[in-house]
Amino acid sequence: MKDFFFPAKGPLPTSGPFFIGILNITPDSFSDGGRFLTPEKALTQARKLAAASAKMFDVGAESTRPGAAALPWAEEWARLEPLLAMLQEQLPEIPLSLDTRHAQVAEKALNTGISVLNDVTGFSDPAMLELAMGSDCGLIAMRSRMKAGSLWMPDYGDHSSLTADPALAELRQVRERLLNAGIAPERILLDPGFGFGTTYTEDSALWQSLPKFPELLSWPQERFCIGISRKRFLAWRNGTPELPPPGRDGLTNSAHQEAEVMGYRVFRTHEIP
Repeated sequence: MKDFFFPAKGPLPTSGPFFIGILNITPDSFSDGGRFLTPEKALTQARKLAAASAKMFDVGAESTRPGAAALPWAEEWARLEPLLAMLQEQLPEIPLSLDTRHAQVAEKALNTGISVLNDVTGFSDPAMLELAMGSDCGLIAMRSRMKAGSLWMPDYGDHSSLTADPALAELRQVRERLLNAGIAPERILLDPGFGFGTTYTEDSALWQSLPKFPELLSWPQERFCIGISRKRFLAWRNGTPELPPPGRDGLTNSAHQEAEVMGYRVFRTHEIP
Protein backbone atom coordinates (compact mmCIF):
# COMPACT_ATOMS: atom_id res chain seq x y z
CA MET A 1 0.00 0.00 0.00
CA LYS A 2 1.20 3.50 -0.82
CA ASP A 3 1.56 6.30 1.68
CA PHE A 4 -1.09 9.00 1.98
CA PHE A 5 -0.53 11.49 -0.83
CA PHE A 6 -1.58 15.06 -1.49
CA PRO A 7 -1.09 16.94 -4.75
CA ALA A 8 1.96 19.07 -5.46
CA LYS A 9 3.49 18.24 -2.06
CA GLY A 10 3.93 14.50 -2.57
CA PRO A 11 3.54 11.73 0.02
CA LEU A 12 3.71 12.23 3.75
CA PRO A 13 7.19 11.76 5.21
CA THR A 14 7.70 8.15 6.22
CA SER A 15 9.46 8.82 9.52
CA GLY A 16 8.42 10.65 12.66
CA PRO A 17 5.04 12.10 13.61
CA PHE A 18 3.14 14.24 11.12
CA PHE A 19 1.37 17.04 12.96
CA ILE A 20 -1.60 18.79 11.36
CA GLY A 21 -2.04 22.12 13.14
CA ILE A 22 -5.64 23.15 13.82
CA LEU A 23 -6.67 26.71 12.94
CA ASN A 24 -10.20 27.44 14.18
CA ILE A 25 -11.52 30.76 12.90
CA THR A 26 -14.75 30.45 14.86
CA PRO A 27 -16.28 32.28 17.81
CA ASP A 28 -17.59 29.08 19.40
CA SER A 29 -15.24 26.10 19.02
CA PHE A 30 -14.93 23.99 22.17
CA SER A 31 -11.23 24.61 22.63
CA ASP A 32 -10.19 28.00 21.31
CA GLY A 33 -13.29 29.67 19.90
CA GLY A 34 -12.79 33.38 19.33
CA ARG A 35 -9.01 33.42 19.74
CA PHE A 36 -8.14 33.50 16.04
CA LEU A 37 -11.15 35.11 14.41
CA THR A 38 -9.24 37.66 12.36
CA PRO A 39 -6.93 36.51 9.55
CA GLU A 40 -4.04 38.32 11.21
CA LYS A 41 -4.45 36.46 14.51
CA ALA A 42 -4.89 33.17 12.68
CA LEU A 43 -1.72 33.83 10.69
CA THR A 44 0.21 34.48 13.91
CA GLN A 45 -1.00 31.15 15.28
CA ALA A 46 -0.10 29.45 11.99
CA ARG A 47 3.45 30.77 12.26
CA LYS A 48 3.64 29.46 15.84
CA LEU A 49 2.44 26.02 14.74
CA ALA A 50 4.87 26.00 11.80
CA ALA A 51 7.76 26.87 14.11
CA ALA A 52 6.75 23.92 16.30
CA SER A 53 6.94 21.56 13.28
CA ALA A 54 3.38 21.51 11.95
CA LYS A 55 3.51 19.94 8.48
CA MET A 56 -0.02 20.99 7.45
CA PHE A 57 -2.72 23.41 8.61
CA ASP A 58 -6.33 22.30 9.02
CA VAL A 59 -8.51 25.40 8.74
CA GLY A 60 -12.12 25.39 9.94
CA ALA A 61 -14.69 28.17 10.10
CA GLU A 62 -17.70 26.24 11.45
CA SER A 63 -17.69 24.85 14.98
CA THR A 64 -18.64 21.20 15.38
CA ARG A 65 -18.69 21.22 19.18
CA PRO A 66 -21.73 19.71 20.95
CA GLY A 67 -24.72 21.97 20.50
CA ALA A 68 -23.08 24.29 17.98
CA ALA A 69 -25.43 25.97 15.52
CA ALA A 70 -25.03 25.21 11.82
CA LEU A 71 -23.35 27.98 9.84
CA PRO A 72 -24.65 29.10 6.42
CA TRP A 73 -22.08 28.13 3.83
CA ALA A 74 -21.74 31.71 2.51
CA GLU A 75 -20.80 32.95 5.99
CA GLU A 76 -18.36 30.05 6.40
CA TRP A 77 -16.66 30.96 3.12
CA ALA A 78 -16.53 34.66 4.02
CA ARG A 79 -14.51 33.73 7.10
CA LEU A 80 -12.24 31.37 5.18
CA GLU A 81 -11.43 33.17 1.95
CA PRO A 82 -9.10 35.90 3.29
CA LEU A 83 -7.21 33.50 5.57
CA LEU A 84 -6.66 30.87 2.89
CA ALA A 85 -5.25 33.53 0.58
CA MET A 86 -3.01 34.87 3.35
CA LEU A 87 -1.68 31.43 4.30
CA GLN A 88 -0.96 30.53 0.68
CA GLU A 89 0.93 33.78 0.23
CA GLN A 90 2.81 33.91 3.53
CA LEU A 91 3.43 30.18 4.20
CA PRO A 92 3.26 28.57 0.73
CA GLU A 93 5.46 25.63 1.73
CA ILE A 94 2.81 24.25 4.12
CA PRO A 95 -0.18 22.50 2.52
CA LEU A 96 -3.71 23.34 3.62
CA SER A 97 -6.51 21.08 4.74
CA LEU A 98 -10.05 22.47 4.90
CA ASP A 99 -12.38 21.30 7.67
CA THR A 100 -15.85 21.59 6.15
CA ARG A 101 -18.98 19.55 5.50
CA HIS A 102 -20.42 21.97 2.92
CA ALA A 103 -19.84 21.20 -0.75
CA GLN A 104 -20.15 24.85 -1.82
CA VAL A 105 -17.32 25.83 0.50
CA ALA A 106 -15.21 22.81 -0.42
CA GLU A 107 -15.52 23.55 -4.13
CA LYS A 108 -14.43 27.17 -3.72
CA ALA A 109 -11.48 26.13 -1.56
CA LEU A 110 -10.37 23.47 -4.04
CA ASN A 111 -10.31 26.15 -6.72
CA THR A 112 -7.77 28.07 -4.60
CA GLY A 113 -5.44 25.06 -4.55
CA ILE A 114 -5.90 23.52 -1.09
CA SER A 115 -4.47 20.02 -0.72
CA VAL A 116 -6.91 18.17 1.57
CA LEU A 117 -10.62 18.07 2.38
CA ASN A 118 -11.46 17.10 5.97
CA ASP A 119 -15.12 16.13 6.38
CA VAL A 120 -16.37 15.28 9.88
CA THR A 121 -19.41 13.59 8.32
CA GLY A 122 -17.28 11.16 6.31
CA PHE A 123 -18.37 12.46 2.88
CA SER A 124 -21.91 11.26 3.51
CA ASP A 125 -23.30 14.21 1.54
CA PRO A 126 -23.48 13.08 -2.12
CA ALA A 127 -22.27 16.52 -3.23
CA MET A 128 -19.17 16.24 -1.04
CA LEU A 129 -18.52 12.72 -2.31
CA GLU A 130 -18.85 13.91 -5.90
CA LEU A 131 -16.28 16.63 -5.25
CA ALA A 132 -13.93 14.07 -3.75
CA MET A 133 -14.36 11.84 -6.79
CA GLY A 134 -13.71 14.69 -9.20
CA SER A 135 -10.58 15.95 -7.46
CA ASP A 136 -7.15 14.50 -6.76
CA CYS A 137 -6.93 16.08 -3.30
CA GLY A 138 -6.26 14.17 -0.11
CA LEU A 139 -9.21 13.28 2.11
CA ILE A 140 -9.60 13.07 5.88
CA ALA A 141 -12.80 11.13 6.48
CA MET A 142 -14.23 10.95 9.98
CA ARG A 143 -17.03 8.87 11.46
CA SER A 144 -19.69 10.79 13.39
CA ARG A 145 -23.37 10.55 14.22
CA MET A 146 -26.16 12.72 12.88
CA LYS A 147 -29.64 13.28 14.26
CA ALA A 148 -32.28 15.41 12.51
CA GLY A 149 -29.62 16.78 10.18
CA SER A 150 -27.27 17.89 12.96
CA LEU A 151 -24.25 16.35 14.60
CA TRP A 152 -25.55 14.31 17.54
CA MET A 153 -23.72 14.44 20.84
CA PRO A 154 -25.22 12.21 23.58
CA ASP A 155 -24.67 12.56 27.32
CA TYR A 156 -20.95 11.89 27.59
CA GLY A 157 -21.38 10.16 30.95
CA ASP A 158 -23.88 7.62 29.60
CA HIS A 159 -22.44 4.16 30.27
CA SER A 160 -25.04 2.19 28.28
CA SER A 161 -22.57 1.40 25.48
CA LEU A 162 -19.40 -0.34 26.61
CA THR A 163 -17.97 -1.45 23.28
CA ALA A 164 -16.28 0.17 20.30
CA ASP A 165 -18.09 -2.09 17.82
CA PRO A 166 -20.75 0.44 16.68
CA ALA A 167 -18.16 3.19 16.13
CA LEU A 168 -15.86 0.79 14.28
CA ALA A 169 -18.77 -0.29 12.06
CA GLU A 170 -19.44 3.39 11.28
CA LEU A 171 -15.79 3.99 10.41
CA ARG A 172 -15.86 0.89 8.18
CA GLN A 173 -18.87 2.35 6.37
CA VAL A 174 -16.95 5.59 5.76
CA ARG A 175 -14.05 3.61 4.30
CA GLU A 176 -16.34 1.57 2.05
CA ARG A 177 -18.20 4.68 0.87
CA LEU A 178 -14.97 6.20 -0.44
CA LEU A 179 -13.48 3.03 -1.86
CA ASN A 180 -16.76 2.07 -3.58
CA ALA A 181 -16.73 5.52 -5.20
CA GLY A 182 -13.45 4.57 -6.86
CA ILE A 183 -11.24 6.82 -4.71
CA ALA A 184 -7.68 5.55 -4.41
CA PRO A 185 -6.90 4.39 -0.86
CA GLU A 186 -3.65 6.37 -0.75
CA ARG A 187 -5.74 9.56 -0.87
CA ILE A 188 -7.60 8.68 2.34
CA LEU A 189 -6.89 9.20 6.03
CA LEU A 190 -9.53 7.69 8.32
CA ASP A 191 -10.38 9.55 11.55
CA PRO A 192 -12.02 7.47 14.33
CA GLY A 193 -13.98 10.54 15.48
CA PHE A 194 -13.31 10.53 19.20
CA GLY A 195 -16.13 12.41 20.95
CA PHE A 196 -18.34 12.73 17.87
CA GLY A 197 -21.53 11.01 18.98
CA THR A 198 -19.64 8.77 21.38
CA THR A 199 -19.75 8.52 25.16
CA TYR A 200 -16.74 8.22 27.44
CA THR A 201 -17.05 4.44 27.61
CA GLU A 202 -17.18 4.23 23.81
CA ASP A 203 -14.16 6.53 23.43
CA SER A 204 -12.31 4.47 26.01
CA ALA A 205 -13.12 1.27 24.14
CA LEU A 206 -12.04 2.91 20.86
CA TRP A 207 -8.72 3.95 22.35
CA GLN A 208 -8.11 0.49 23.76
CA SER A 209 -8.84 -0.93 20.29
CA LEU A 210 -6.21 1.23 18.55
CA PRO A 211 -3.64 -1.59 18.37
CA LYS A 212 -6.19 -3.72 16.51
CA PHE A 213 -7.45 -1.04 14.09
CA PRO A 214 -5.34 -2.22 11.12
CA GLU A 215 -6.70 -5.74 11.48
CA LEU A 216 -10.28 -4.76 12.32
CA LEU A 217 -10.56 -2.23 9.51
CA SER A 218 -8.06 -3.64 6.98
CA TRP A 219 -6.32 -0.28 6.99
CA PRO A 220 -2.68 0.55 7.86
CA GLN A 221 -1.75 2.72 10.86
CA GLU A 222 -0.05 5.30 8.64
CA ARG A 223 -3.36 6.13 6.98
CA PHE A 224 -5.29 7.05 10.10
CA CYS A 225 -5.57 10.58 11.43
CA ILE A 226 -5.82 10.62 15.22
CA GLY A 227 -7.88 13.62 16.34
CA ILE A 228 -7.66 13.44 20.13
CA SER A 229 -6.35 16.94 20.83
CA ARG A 230 -7.87 18.54 23.95
CA LYS A 231 -10.81 16.10 23.83
CA ARG A 232 -12.80 15.60 27.02
CA PHE A 233 -11.94 11.89 26.84
CA LEU A 234 -8.42 12.76 27.94
CA ALA A 235 -9.62 14.74 30.96
CA TRP A 236 -12.06 12.02 31.98
CA ARG A 237 -9.43 9.31 31.56
CA ASN A 238 -7.08 11.35 33.74
CA GLY A 239 -9.69 11.64 36.51
CA THR A 240 -9.99 15.40 35.98
CA PRO A 241 -13.20 15.81 33.95
CA GLU A 242 -13.47 19.51 34.85
CA LEU A 243 -10.09 20.34 33.32
CA PRO A 244 -10.72 22.98 30.61
CA PRO A 245 -9.61 22.27 27.02
CA PRO A 246 -6.53 24.57 27.02
CA GLY A 247 -5.27 22.72 30.10
CA ARG A 248 -5.30 19.37 28.30
CA ASP A 249 -2.26 19.91 26.07
CA GLY A 250 0.01 17.79 28.28
CA LEU A 251 -2.55 14.97 28.20
CA THR A 252 -2.77 15.38 24.42
CA ASN A 253 0.98 15.05 24.05
CA SER A 254 0.99 11.89 26.17
CA ALA A 255 -1.81 10.40 24.09
CA HIS A 256 0.06 11.17 20.87
CA GLN A 257 3.11 9.38 22.26
CA GLU A 258 0.99 6.35 23.18
CA ALA A 259 -0.46 6.20 19.68
CA GLU A 260 2.94 6.70 18.05
CA VAL A 261 4.28 3.65 19.90
CA MET A 262 1.41 1.70 18.33
CA GLY A 263 2.49 2.82 14.85
CA TYR A 264 0.26 5.85 14.29
CA ARG A 265 1.94 8.99 13.03
CA VAL A 266 -0.66 11.48 11.75
CA PHE A 267 -2.10 13.73 14.46
CA ARG A 268 -4.48 16.67 14.17
CA THR A 269 -3.67 18.96 17.09
CA HIS A 270 -4.18 22.44 18.57
CA GLU A 271 -0.66 22.75 19.98
CA ILE A 272 2.63 21.01 19.25
CA PRO A 273 5.11 20.50 22.08
